[in-house]
Amino acid sequence: MDADFDDANNPDLIAHEKTYHAFNVLLRWCMLGLAVALTSLTLWFATPAGFLGGLIAGAVVFAAGYWLLVRHEEKQPLNPWAPGR
Repeated sequence: MDADFDDANNPDLIAHEKTYHAFNVLLRWCMLGLAVALTSLTLWFATPAGFLGGLIAGAVVFAAGYWLLVRHEEKQPLNPWAPGR
């Protein structure tokens, strides 16, 4: 790759990065929603844990998933050339 390549101010590239970032956040929310739904419904209908057990496990999965999946990506800067990226 060319060492003199500098497209940090290219608006098309920044727009692409913002769209990619938004898609990543959406995908992480969808994964989290599916994990919560699968966990809750499985415990509710397929085990003796019942509704309350599924609800509690779903809340735990949601809290852990939000902390591990979503929170980190939402705090990333949108500019790919920003320090700390």
